[in-house]
Amino acid sequence: MQRFTRVLALILAVSFAVASASAQAAGDAERGKVLADTCLGCHGIPGYRNAYPNYRVPKLGGQHEDYLVLALQGYQADTRTHPTMSAQSDSLSAQDMRDIAAYFASQGEAEAGDLVTKGDAARGKEKVAVCTACHGEAGRSPAPNWPNLAGQHKDYLVHSIKQYRDGGRKDPVMMGQVVNLSDQDIKDIAAFYSKQSGLFTAQYSN
Repeated sequence: MQRFTRVLALILAVSFAVASASAQAAGDAERGKVLADTCLGCHGIPGYRNAYPNYRVPKLGGQHEDYLVLALQGYQADTRTHPTMSAQSDSLSAQDMRDIAAYFASQGEAEAGDLVTKGDAARGKEKVAVCTACHGEAGRSPAPNWPNLAGQHKDYLVHSIKQYRDGGRKDPVMMGQVVNLSDQDIKDIAAFYSKQSGLFTAQYSN
């Protein structure tokens, strides 16, 4: 119970901070379209793979604008580690990040669909119970500061969760939630979310 209370307090604190930051500036999707041209070289190609370690780059279509800003801020602040993303984010201003995020968010909402609990998703169904408070029952998060996970590439989810568990990403809520997960737990959770309807590959737009 004490652990749950601590996690809930962290969630509320982070949510309040994000809500305050979100109110400061609105993103300009048209300007973001220009800035995002480089991003689409990886994120706009279905199934495009990161060179090393080898995993598919995340789908950004249908992702929350506020979360995308937080992710970019994490790479800039080195609370997330990835050489290319850190280099790309270093030169971005706060408004640049908001505009890029607004562009990706303008591609549409996460796709809705029935909950999939069969096949590869079966083992992960029970293991994601603790995740639903932030990420929603099917991985479509009701809060803009937490990412949609539904439909994300399985190998990217495995990579990300392991980074939180092993210290490659710094987030007090996520690190506390995944610290005791085994590699098999992580694979099962990733399989569950990857089978749900939700995120999609962002597209170049005219």
